[in-house]
Amino acid sequence: IPASSGRTNRHRLNRGGDRQANNALHVIALTRMRHDPRTRDYVTRRTAEGLSKKDILRCLKRFIAREVYKHLTQPATTANPLPQTT
Repeated sequence: IPASSGRTNRHRLNRGGDRQANNALHVIALTRMRHDPRTRDYVTRRTAEGLSKKDILRCLKRFIAREVYKHLTQPATTANPLPQTT
């Protein structure tokens, strides 16, 4: 969905959909911003580029959503499959 204003040209995710999933993405992003060193470095770098915390959070949520989707659609592989009973 376009969310542009003035000289700012950006898009945002559709707010419709699964509110629990959106809330989970939000909590994951906030937790990563607080505790994950890679994410903290990313936030520092993007802040230096001039992005606001809100924009950085939006970017993180999109990245996390892609990451979670990839794991959900990937076939499950287990190190120790359960033995087949006959």
